[in-house]
Amino acid sequence: MTYEDRKIRSDETWERVRREWEAGATGSSLAARYDVGLSNLWRRRQSENWVRRPEPERAPEPVEGWERYGRDRLAAFEQQLEETRTLAVTLAAAMNGGSLKGVPVWHVGFVLDWRAQRLDAEAQAADRAYLEPHEWTHAFWHEDGSLASVKRMDMLTLQANRDDWREDNGIPEGVVEWWP
Repeated sequence: MTYEDRKIRSDETWERVRREWEAGATGSSLAARYDVGLSNLWRRRQSENWVRRPEPERAPEPVEGWERYGRDRLAAFEQQLEETRTLAVTLAAAMNGGSLKGVPVWHVGFVLDWRAQRLDAEAQAADRAYLEPHEWTHAFWHEDGSLASVKRMDMLTLQANRDDWREDNGIPEGVVEWWP
């Protein structure tokens, strides 16, 4: 081979080859695409310390297969969406003066605070009377009759309903007993 027959590729070409090889392209496909010798490609790779990026880890396929998994996830999403909308309707009704009956225990403090800021004293007295049978709710009100903060009511609710919360969140008995 004479000097005139040698293939000389620009630095830009070799930079593209390097980027594509590091991104995962095969040496033979790059050699063909850019018309560079495969042995030259390997030689440059070695001398310039080219390094391939690790492939991103793929999620392991679920036992039931991706199709069933996706279908189950969609069904769970639709159920959660329906539950959320039902809760929104219940909370909206209670917040606008309707009954507290049906308001989930975890939202009682928020609803009471909302109502105390927007409804009259008669509604607040009715709220207190409605919750009177639940001894743990007595601490929702200060001695002067004012309502505790939402954060305080949430903490009291969690303390009083700890076992239900742990069950709802899948925390079995005998583990992290101090929490919450």
